[in-house]
This record gives sequence, structure tokens and C-alpha cells, in this order.
Amino acid sequence: MKKSKQLHKSSFIEGTIIATLAIIITKILGMVYVIPFYSLVGEKGSALYAYAYNIYVIFLSIGTAGIPTAISKLVKEYSTLNNIKAKVQTYNLGKKLIMSISFIMFILLFCFAKPIAILILGELKGGNTILDVTLVIRLVSFALLVIPFLSVNRGFLQGHNIIKESSFSQIIEQLVRILFILVSVFIVLRICHLSVTNAVSFAVFGAFVGGVAAEIYLHFKMKRHCRELNLNYKVKDKKLNKEIILKIIKYAIPFVIIDIVISVYNFIDMVFISRTMTYLGFLGSTTEFVTTSIATWANKINMIVNSVAVGLTISLIPNIVEAFTLKKWQLVEQRVNKALQILLITSMPMVIGISLLSDGIWSIFYGYNELGTQVLSIEIFTALFYNFNTVTFTILQSMDKFKTVYLSTFVGYITNALLDIPLMLLCYKLNISPFYGALIATMIGLGLSTYIALRKIKKDHNLKYHETLKTFRKIIIPNIIMILTVIVLKIIIPHDLTSKVSSILYVGLISIVGGLIYLYLLYKNKVLENVFGQNYLNKIIKKITFGKVNFY
Repeated sequence: MKKSKQLHKSSFIEGTIIATLAIIITKILGMVYVIPFYSLVGEKGSALYAYAYNIYVIFLSIGTAGIPTAISKLVKEYSTLNNIKAKVQTYNLGKKLIMSISFIMFILLFCFAKPIAILILGELKGGNTILDVTLVIRLVSFALLVIPFLSVNRGFLQGHNIIKESSFSQIIEQLVRILFILVSVFIVLRICHLSVTNAVSFAVFGAFVGGVAAEIYLHFKMKRHCRELNLNYKVKDKKLNKEIILKIIKYAIPFVIIDIVISVYNFIDMVFISRTMTYLGFLGSTTEFVTTSIATWANKINMIVNSVAVGLTISLIPNIVEAFTLKKWQLVEQRVNKALQILLITSMPMVIGISLLSDGIWSIFYGYNELGTQVLSIEIFTALFYNFNTVTFTILQSMDKFKTVYLSTFVGYITNALLDIPLMLLCYKLNISPFYGALIATMIGLGLSTYIALRKIKKDHNLKYHETLKTFRKIIIPNIIMILTVIVLKIIIPHDLTSKVSSILYVGLISIVGGLIYLYLLYKNKVLENVFGQNYLNKIIKKITFGKVNFY
């Protein structure tokens, strides 16, 4: 009988790159499908989809209850200490806990869909009805029966530094979900000639279908390697159960609080923007467009930038936990700085580039819209602040600094909430689009949270950020040159923003030229070599060029 190949365990840099690439692929897929989806269901249908999905994310955050990340952290901790029994028991208990909590969340979301729909819409007229929103919320709730369980399996694999299979399952989930959405919506609207509400109902159910497909893939992968993962190890220790449950709760609570605070605040932010713009006399259709653009459509483009932070957190948790458990402070400092450096050299140019090309990018995905362009050009900068906030919180949680997590979270988001309406009103008085005020408030809140987190890490463990600051100084000139290049190319390249083909060529050409110039400058001033390491960078270059180029 042929022996199955062992699962590949990734290093910190490799894990980060694999996870980030997988997330970027899933996010690009998530963006690309929006083009046909948006053209099929229109603004009203896309708003309906956004209502259901945003409230689903809140319940998903509660349904997963931070357990997958807690499992990843605990599995790595016990693996480092070579405690196989505790590691396996952690996984088994995690599955039971997640099944119970997610089922309760499903029942609550399904049963209270109508009151939630009333809360979302308020007095808004001229858009979707309460019955429409109720229906799509109930159908998306079924995803809560599978996605949390899927995330536990991913957390278990990530705790072993097995990033490849976990990341590939995300691509499968997204591919199946998108195919289901597009095929079902096309059949409902173009063949069966049913309503947009019926089409969106099928679309939101795609989350459940994609989750099932990914879970089947992971189930067979883990079953095939059950001996390697110690899943055949039998554990019956009630005393150990109690210890692990307490640890899961201890590690999960900060993730629960943060996820709930972020999701609830995003919901409140949506309500604040909607109510304030209504108060200022904007039309219901304009208010709904701006609200859903910030909450969903511009945010989908943000996800490309955010994928860098998500990829980093997947790789960071097991690696920081390992260094922290063994009290290797120099290694902790190295990995913290490495994470911040990766964020700087990737997120900054992406955010700046998307902002400068917001007119063409919005045209590609949703058709030319001046208001949509305005939203994206500023909203994309919140992604940069979100990235640093996400990574610093992950570092704090990996180092058991839960009090600081609570403090920085609440200070940041309360600041955000307090500034929302005043800054919107101020912008309106200054004859600036009022929603800019809400976006500025978000950036201020996230920035304050990140500052509190980084200051605490530095104070407690004398961690220094010299390498990160050095990298920041080195990328200023490359970013400025990239900005000037993009501006010049925008002026000289002819384009028609009402044409998708023209917009794709316009955005694609400028992005490639600007990106290559930026990367070349980073290569020349040794930033890429310092961050990724000479050997690994050369390995990547050789793979990309099929072994024909070797810089070192």
C-alpha cells in the first residue's frame, strides 16, 4: 500500500505568503464575481444582499466565539510542550463547543430575522421592504450550521503550522460559493423570470453551499493524515477536560469581544451614516447607496488590502505563541517587527494605488459612478489602519495580554462612535461629503487602538521597533515615485470610464507599471532582502522565473 505524503509545515515567512496569497485569491474571486452579480441584481438587489450578509457576519462572530483561534493557539502551545493528549482533547472539546454555540446562533438569527430587518431599515422608504430583508436573513442563517465547524478544523491545522491545506480550503469555499451564486441568480432572473428578492435569497444561501464543499475537502484531508495529526489518539480525562475548557474560554473571550465590538460597530456605523444623511436631507436612494457602498461594496475592494493582515495573523499566532511559550524574547521581537514590516511594504502602496485609481476600479466592478469613486478613494485608507490594528491585536492575544486588548478595543471604537456624527456634520458644513467624516472617525479610532497596543508590548517586554521604523523610512521615496508615476500615467493614458474594457486596460497598465517601479526600488535599497531574507527571496524569484533568474 502506497504511503501518503506528509502534510507540509510552513515557516513564518512561508506561512504568511501562502496564507496571504490564498486570501488574496479568494478576495479577488469575491470581487470579480461582483461584476456580473451587480449587473444582474442592480443597486436594490445588491443593497438587499449587503443587509443580510452584514448581520450574518455579526452572528458568525458570536457563533465561532473565538474558539477556532483559541484552538490554534492552544494546539501550538501544547505541541511546543509535546503534550499530545491535551492537544487532541482541545480539538475534540472545541468541536463540541462550536457546534452548540453555532446552532443557538442559527436559531436566534432565523427566528428574530424580522425584528432585525425592522431595525436595519428604520424609516427608510423607496428601497427594499422589511419582508425582503427578513427572507434573505433567514436563508443566510443556514451558513451558521457549517462555517463555524469548518473554522475549527482550520484552526487545528494552523496550530500545527499546516497552512497550505487550510488556505486551499478557503479557495474551495469561495469558488463553490461564487459558482452557486452566479448560476442560481442567472437561472432565477433570466430563465425563471422571478423577482430580484428570490435571486438574492439564493445568492446568500451560497455561503452554506461553499462551506459544505470546503468542509468535505478538509474532512478527507484530516482523515487521511489522522495518525500524523494524532487524531487517532484516545483521550478520556475529565480533569483535563475542565482545564482545557477554562483555557479555551480564557483565550476565546478576547476574540469574541473584539469580533462582536467590530461587527456591532460596523452595523452601528451603517445606521449612523444612514440616519445622519437622512437628517441632512439626502434622498433615500443616495443614502442607501452610500451606506451599502461603505459597508459592503467598497469594503469588498478593501478586502484585497486586508488579506495581508489576515494572512499574517494565520501565520503569526502559532509562531508568536511558540516563541512566547519558550520565552525567546529576541525571537518575539524579530517576528513582531517582521509582521509590521510586511504590512508596511505591502499595504501602503496597495492603498495609495487603489485610492489614485478609484475611478477606474469602481467602474470595473460596479460601473462608473462618481459617488462610488468618492467613497472608495477615502474608504480604502481605513484598510491600512485596520491591518495594523488586526496584527497588533493578534500579537497581544498571542502573548496573553487580554486587558490591553479590551482597553485598546473599547477606547478605539468608543472614540470612533463619539466622532462619527460630529465629523459628518462638520464635513457637511464645510461643503464636503458628510460620509467622509465617518471614515475619518474610523481611521482615528483604529489608529488610537493600534498605538495603545504597540506601546503596551514595548513597555512590558522592552520590544524595539527600530527595524520597522527603518523600513518605513526606506519606503517613503519608492512610494512617492510610484505616486508620481501613477499621476503622470493617468494624464497621458486615454481611457473611457464608462467602458469596462477601457477601465480594465487603464487600471491594469498603470498598476503594473507603478507596481514594478515600486518593487524595483525596494529591491535596489535592499528592503525586500531585509524583510524576506536573501535565501527565501531568491527561492521565490526562481519559482516565478522557472529557475532562469538567480539574483544572489
